[in-house]
Amino acid sequence: MSKPDLKARSPWAALTDVKQVEMTPVEAKTIHTEMTIPGSKSVTNRALIMAALAEGTSELTGILKSDDSYWCLEALRNLGITVEVMGDTVRIEGCNGDWPVKDAHLYIGAAGTIARFLPGALAASEEGNFHVEASKRMSERPVQPLMEALETLGAEVEYIEKEGFYPLRVKAHGLTGGEVQISGKVSSQFTSGLLLAGPYAKKAVKVTIPDHIVQHAYVKITLDLMKQFGVEATYKDDLSEMVVPVSGYTGRDMALEADASTASYFMALAAVTNGRVRINNLTMQTNQPDIYMTDIYERMGCRVIKGDGFIEVEGPEQLRGAFDISMKEMSDQTLTLAAIAPFADGPITLREVEHIRHHESDRITAVCTELKKLGIEVEEFQDGLKVYPGVPQGGVLHSYDDHRVAMALSLIGTKVPGIVIEDPGCVSKTCPTYFELLEKAGVPVTYS
Repeated sequence: MSKPDLKARSPWAALTDVKQVEMTPVEAKTIHTEMTIPGSKSVTNRALIMAALAEGTSELTGILKSDDSYWCLEALRNLGITVEVMGDTVRIEGCNGDWPVKDAHLYIGAAGTIARFLPGALAASEEGNFHVEASKRMSERPVQPLMEALETLGAEVEYIEKEGFYPLRVKAHGLTGGEVQISGKVSSQFTSGLLLAGPYAKKAVKVTIPDHIVQHAYVKITLDLMKQFGVEATYKDDLSEMVVPVSGYTGRDMALEADASTASYFMALAAVTNGRVRINNLTMQTNQPDIYMTDIYERMGCRVIKGDGFIEVEGPEQLRGAFDISMKEMSDQTLTLAAIAPFADGPITLREVEHIRHHESDRITAVCTELKKLGIEVEEFQDGLKVYPGVPQGGVLHSYDDHRVAMALSLIGTKVPGIVIEDPGCVSKTCPTYFELLEKAGVPVTYS
């Protein structure tokens, strides 16, 4: 069993002294609440790095205050960027593509976004020697395809320990630009990492995807944010080709939207408890792909209201199952659906998510292992799993130092007595207040 990497927990982490949590099941229809969800992780770290690279000052409101964003801001500070945090607002003085500190040792925690977005941004600087270290798990996740693509564009990258993995050193002397190919089937963040640095290359950057992108929507989030910061990339509709002009970001004030991935756990809470949850700061007008979990909840019998400024989900008396679904574009929600699937009236098969085996944990094996502990019948495939209806028993569940495992499995505890989640503090990676929000929604949580 993986032990938590406590070094990757930031001062913004929660539950640092808590070893486990236990949810008390709630009666049907007792969950009846409205809530405001923290800001989007995906948007926060993209916007922070673009603001740091930009010319001028940016003020970003509604940032997600989590481990990932803390380590992003800390890395920017160590690069000489002036950062001021006031509540959930950050004010950043941009460096116009040239980092003020030329020799820096940076720690990025377990943040996959920073691991993929920062190297290109570092290499784009005219000079610099940057040592970048990550958490134990992030240092097990391969980054060689991205680094090779950056080298094609003129970057110089040196692996300090193991070829293709963190820690690494980026020696900056500007990016030449030009044409580059990168696979999209491992991580859409590789593509975003190239695009994000592209404006600062000496000639236009043309990115070609020879296969397919596992999550198109996240690349679209990058392209849209670049546009908001003043860089207009051109691209084919299927994102097989994208061209970033020689330009540069311009500082701006921006309100960041709520995190659709976090919101989905509370929609699932409504679904599984026959309750009602209204999210007051999220609409369907977002590029975050996990917003389309609303369609899956409808398919399972929920009533979903897609309002002007809110989304409301009301769960049915009996969840519907008996379907197969590709989770490729919403892969972060594979575990959420797997956790509530035992309560449906037929088996649910989730496919096309082999890449989540290489996230904070091997998420497919993790959720299959923990559901089996509870007596649920599960079939594991290389690219997914099939969950059969059943009556889960209580049990102590391992979270694998993976925020999504902990948040998804906690949903079972709202229906089943005796569900204990180990190391609940791992949720701090993306939502330190998760269990607090669960309590506010009406679920009793015991900390020990």
